Amino acid sequence: MDTPTRRKGEWVVALAGNPNVGKSTVFNALTGLHQHTGNWSGKTVGCAGGECRVGDNPFSLIDLPGCYSLLSHSAEEEEARDMLCRDLVDLVVVVCDATCLERNLNLALQIREISPRTVLCINLMDEAKKRRITIDTALLSARLEMPVIGICARRKKDIRTLCDRIVSTCEANRRERSESLYPDYIADAQKELLSVLAPTLGETAAAFTALRLLDGTCTDCPACLSTDEREKVQNILTAFLDAGHTPENTADAMATALVTAAEEICRGAVICGEVRQKGRIDRILTGRWTAFPVMLLFLMLLFWITIVGANYPSSALSALFTAGEAPFLAFLTHIGLPAFLCEMLVYGMYRVLSWVTAVMLPPMAIFFPLFTLLEDVGYLPRIAYNLDRCFQRCRSCGKQALTMCMGFGCNAAGVVGCRIIDSPRERQIAILTNNFVPCNGRFPLLIAMSSMFFLGTSDVASSLGGALFLAAAVVFSVAITLAVSALLSRTILRGVPSSFTLELPPYRRPAIGSVLVRSMLDRTIFVLGRAISVAAPAGILIWLLSNTHVEGVSLFAHLTGMLDPMGRVFGMDGVILLAFILGFPANETVIPIMMMGYMGGGTLVEYESLHSLRTLLTANGWTPLTAVCVILFSLMHWPCSTTMLTIRKETGSLSLTALAFFLPTVCGLLCCAVVNAIGCLIS
Repeated sequence: MDTPTRRKGEWVVALAGNPNVGKSTVFNALTGLHQHTGNWSGKTVGCAGGECRVGDNPFSLIDLPGCYSLLSHSAEEEEARDMLCRDLVDLVVVVCDATCLERNLNLALQIREISPRTVLCINLMDEAKKRRITIDTALLSARLEMPVIGICARRKKDIRTLCDRIVSTCEANRRERSESLYPDYIADAQKELLSVLAPTLGETAAAFTALRLLDGTCTDCPACLSTDEREKVQNILTAFLDAGHTPENTADAMATALVTAAEEICRGAVICGEVRQKGRIDRILTGRWTAFPVMLLFLMLLFWITIVGANYPSSALSALFTAGEAPFLAFLTHIGLPAFLCEMLVYGMYRVLSWVTAVMLPPMAIFFPLFTLLEDVGYLPRIAYNLDRCFQRCRSCGKQALTMCMGFGCNAAGVVGCRIIDSPRERQIAILTNNFVPCNGRFPLLIAMSSMFFLGTSDVASSLGGALFLAAAVVFSVAITLAVSALLSRTILRGVPSSFTLELPPYRRPAIGSVLVRSMLDRTIFVLGRAISVAAPAGILIWLLSNTHVEGVSLFAHLTGMLDPMGRVFGMDGVILLAFILGFPANETVIPIMMMGYMGGGTLVEYESLHSLRTLLTANGWTPLTAVCVILFSLMHWPCSTTMLTIRKETGSLSLTALAFFLPTVCGLLCCAVVNAIGCLIS
């Protein structure tokens, strides 16, 4: 993590808080930016930064990832803790949810203990009012001995008051350290350690390190201490242990003290009205018998909107790019490039880039905002809640449900999202199995194959049937993901599943503008950029294979002939296998490559309609059994090059990257071989 830059006269302010408290909304309201830092899959794990000015006072704001405690369990909590404990922040604004303030105070009390300047910002006051919750901010401020401000960040209500309080707190003298909340024996030992650690580590880091040494979280003295200081620390810890205070009991005592203190502080200051039972919506969305059917309905609706909505812009983009071929070719010819180079750049690189962009951009521009909308409304955490038990039975982490869902948009984004999983073992399982769910790059092939051979080709049948088929394919891919996760957790990645805290946030009205900005910038453009970077050289390679001839036959034809015997074993042929191989940089090019192979052309071609494509395929020996095998192999084969590069970057391991390549491929080939054998016996 980079050290925040500080200009002359500038204050550095950090925003901290639990997940789902609207911390990033507060950040955006203060800075006017649309940064987003969070711990749901696909979001940034690092710290977002921004600037704001209140009068003549400039501030550098840091939006820390959401965390429940300063005890480091995940990358997000470690990032937030390190920033707060490095004495680089002048003030910490702890953002809490007004509807569950007592629980949020746990983190606020920990931060108050180590930070010399702290402001408590109680967000979602409008939600608290709807739930008949009354909060006395003045009484809370007196009990906590720090400023307390109630706001509604989404409506920017009382943001100005928060700014003024930040300024006044920064200008005030550093407050004295609050009286310890912990039992006397812990407080006394902490003071002794603080006197030794503070000269070297600084007061903030020393206060935190002292507690972690006492509860056993930190087992070694900081390396920067001198030999004499290390000896003093060891003597204090030895005396503490000799008095019968074990690290386990100390940790329990600290946790109990924080919970008790939060209860005492909120007593009389937070008055709850009539307690409502579990809402009707949650009884349906998370009910024992209704949760999974509703999830399937949402999934079908999501895919149907994506399929129908993407048809027209995809056609428009394709027509636009097609119209640009001739001018591009004329320009290259005009500047004097050789004919073969012009054709390679236009019919190879340009045409593949056109296909990837036209096919990927519209579905992503629809799918990602819808996905983000489900997250903002509050349904995505409920999906994780519903699937948690399934992943726990597979001895993997329930958070894998979130990363798996992200994989439906893009497997590379799903792999990045695996950072939210604390356990390295479970994170590796999630990364290795993320490719078993189809990304949007595989949707065109799945839709085309199902529409041509099983659903009919009319617009209505294709859209509704395609959505139903995709939902069935998703269910199958989830089942395979669970099965492979269970296999890995019982063999090469065996271990006990870890527990995690999953808070079900209240349902909220989504901020449409913020959803569009985040989904387009953070996800759609990012993923499309990676795909384009690998699709360009792939287009050149495909053109070279198709236009380089040996003994009068193209290299493409030679390769398909070599692969044909193996392809027949798996219910396919050499053209299909080579199309998948050459589609490694981008799955969107698989169908055009197959058409090029069957038509014997030297360039990628676009099919005019599903009917004409079906005619071409059946003329080359395709049957419904072939379509089934192609669909299965599309669901289970090697990740695309973008995902492979992401896996290598996230794991830092060549062996795990290789395993991520071969694991789905072997599963797909075995499945195709079995289905083909059964199909041949039946026929």
